[in-house]
Amino acid sequence: MMDAVAHVQRIEGGRMWLRVSDNGVGCGRCDEPGGCRSVQISHAFGRPADEFVLPAYDGACVGDRVRIRIPDGAPLKAALGSYGLGAVLIVVGAAAGTAIASAPPADLHAAVGALAGLALAVVINRLLGRSQRWRSGLGMAVVAESACLHSGAEPFREAR
Repeated sequence: MMDAVAHVQRIEGGRMWLRVSDNGVGCGRCDEPGGCRSVQISHAFGRPADEFVLPAYDGACVGDRVRIRIPDGAPLKAALGSYGLGAVLIVVGAAAGTAIASAPPADLHAAVGALAGLALAVVINRLLGRSQRWRSGLGMAVVAESACLHSGAEPFREAR
C-alpha cells in the first residue's frame, strides 16, 4: 500500500476535500540508489495535485488527519491503461495502415492508421473511466488517524 497523510478541508454532500500534507510513502526507496525517484518524476510537468475529493466516511470532521491509501499496483494499472494502451494502438494502427497501403505514399497510410489507433485508445480510455469495475481497482481509501475533538461538530459550510 502507498500512503499519504492528508487533512480534511471541508465536507459537503457526502464528499470531503482532502489536502495532502506530505509526499506520500511508496516503497521507501525513492531517493536511494536504484530507487525510482518517483517524487522527482511527479514534479517533472509541474506541481502535482495536492487536493483530492473522496467520499466522506462516517464521523468525518473538518480538520481530521487522515491517510489516503492507494492499493499496490494501482498506479501501474492506471499508467498502462492511460499511456500503454495509447502507445500500443498507435503502433498497431500505423502498422495496419502501412500493410493496407497499396500506393507508394505508405507514410500517409501509416499516419492515418496511427491517428485511428490513437482515437481508438481515447474511446477505450473514456469507457474504462466509466467502468465501475476498472475504477474500483484504482480507488483510493481514506483511513482516519484522529477522531473529532468534540462531538456534534457542525459540518463546514462553504462561504459564498
